[in-house]
Amino acid sequence: MCADLCNLETDVRELEAAGINMLHFDLMDAHFVPNMPIGLALIEQLRPKTDAAFDVHLMVENNDFFVDAVAAVGVQQIAVHVESATHLDRTLSLIQAHGVKAGAALNPATPLSALNYVLDRLDFVLIMTVNPGFAGQKVVPATLRKIAECRTFLDAHAIDLPIEVDGNVSFENIPKMVSAGADILVGGTSSVFQKSGSRAENVQRIQQAITLGLTERSVTDRMRHG
Repeated sequence: MCADLCNLETDVRELEAAGINMLHFDLMDAHFVPNMPIGLALIEQLRPKTDAAFDVHLMVENNDFFVDAVAAVGVQQIAVHVESATHLDRTLSLIQAHGVKAGAALNPATPLSALNYVLDRLDFVLIMTVNPGFAGQKVVPATLRKIAECRTFLDAHAIDLPIEVDGNVSFENIPKMVSAGADILVGGTSSVFQKSGSRAENVQRIQQAITLGLTERSVTDRMRHG
């Protein structure tokens, strides 16, 4: 959603050269969220042009239809929103039946308890730190605490799942997100595609911010465990 869609292959080449090994796609239907920046055909056409892993975030109402269509393209992981999945357990199972990693996405106001009965179906959790649908939003402050609470929630269930974070993943917010427990970051207009730097320069700044966040997380973990 944040890349230059008229020069998408060029953007992908620059990201690959900078060391990015996973591409995130926001696939919307203009119903669950009031936007539809890309379609399935774009993902299909881009798939043979890169070896990068494809991470697809479905913001749609008819999840099962899109799961079948996206999985057929050859993606590596798919996240569906708990708010739109009528039968979440079945949809997550459908994703995994395609040999694809399954994730549950949570809007800012959705409690972590929504995951209680599907934890055994999950390969990752996607925490939205903005309300979905549009780039360029400010982070919802409570979601930074939610990342940390998600890590505690997973630890309490003795489940080791990566936490993906999407929404205003800026140079300034990355250390706080990583320190709180984020493992996968969805970079957009406030980091990877920030216009003040090249793709390579922006990725380098992201790596520096991640290192800072990991250092802070290590200190916090030592304090927590004595």
